[in-house]
Amino acid sequence: MSEQALDARGTLVSSDVRRRNLSIVATALAERGPLSRSEIAAATGLTAGAVTLLTSSLLDAGLIAESAEAEPTRRGRPKTRLLLSADHLALLVVQLDADTATALLASLAGETLARASRHHGRPLGNPDAVLDVLATVTNEALDEAERLGRTITDVTVIAFAPVGGEPAIVLADTDLLWGPVDLVAGLRRRTPRLPEARLVGDTTAAAREELAAHPGVRDLVYLKSNSGIGGALVVDGRVVLGSHGYAGALGHVAIDYDGEPCVCGQRGCLVTVAGPDLLLERAGLQHLLAEQGLTAALAAFVARLKAGESDASAAWKDAVPWIARTLRIVTMSFDPEIVVVGGFWADPQLTGAIADAFADGDLLMAGSSVLPPVVPSALGGDAAILGALRDARERLLEDPLALQIAQH
Repeated sequence: MSEQALDARGTLVSSDVRRRNLSIVATALAERGPLSRSEIAAATGLTAGAVTLLTSSLLDAGLIAESAEAEPTRRGRPKTRLLLSADHLALLVVQLDADTATALLASLAGETLARASRHHGRPLGNPDAVLDVLATVTNEALDEAERLGRTITDVTVIAFAPVGGEPAIVLADTDLLWGPVDLVAGLRRRTPRLPEARLVGDTTAAAREELAAHPGVRDLVYLKSNSGIGGALVVDGRVVLGSHGYAGALGHVAIDYDGEPCVCGQRGCLVTVAGPDLLLERAGLQHLLAEQGLTAALAAFVARLKAGESDASAAWKDAVPWIARTLRIVTMSFDPEIVVVGGFWADPQLTGAIADAFADGDLLMAGSSVLPPVVPSALGGDAAILGALRDARERLLEDPLALQIAQH
């Protein structure tokens, strides 16, 4: 993209050029910093003089700072490095899954400032009870922001469910047995001081972070299991949302046509033959699910599977072919460069079993160089939170000096 900006008459608009160049510098520091001014120039293609003026503006605004430690050079002059600062600002991400409500307060550079988590007990069909817990952790994060003297400039609410509409709502949550729920409105009623917030689905946020973790990849399938089974499709570097927000709902690919009814209205969806609740039931871990929650129960399932425990091993052996079959359907439809497996399936042993089953058989691409690799996510349980923080930072850095308003 050209560094020049044109108005409707084709005239150069210097304010737009400056704003875009400020964004380029701030983004470089966010993604690669700390950097010296010469390194910023080399990374961005901006001239040294332009970088000096731009960094001076960002320093004056308090959005970047000079590193406390200067790096010596061969000529003896220390090289001062700059880093994203904005220590008067913060980002807030609030996440709700089938087990836990979490609120994370972070700096613009991605440093965690505070984190609060509570198990909500999974009261099925009762959004109000879950929202009460979500409001509790949100208030804890807001209190900490006030204590630290930070203004929250962006709030993202993550739901482990399909999201759509305007304003965005949870369209349905099969894990908590919800119909449509306006999650943000319900949270704001309980926390009136909460700034304006946007609602996103967890797989959408996580897939964007997975894309960033695989440089050069533009087409990706993301499939995860923890709170049910979900997924996302990335085509040409963009997550496909669909017209109603259901795109990528890979847990509801119907693959066992004579199978059990699914809450989505179909029969034999992937979640009915390989979902976490089913695996825990077959492994005899329902009591642990009820007593300690989904995360602890799934960790116990993986541990038993690795130890060769018979019930867990049998449950997983039955599930893997269905997961592989689903990936074959999706792969033949979208032709991705890579398949990333997340959630508790990201354990290397589990991902390896999925990859082996995926590559085994009569799939047109099997044995060829175009068969996409199936790899485990390296992002852990915070994949969606990390993706939401990245998106928030990118939005804010599009116009860095506009953040200065938040200081007042």
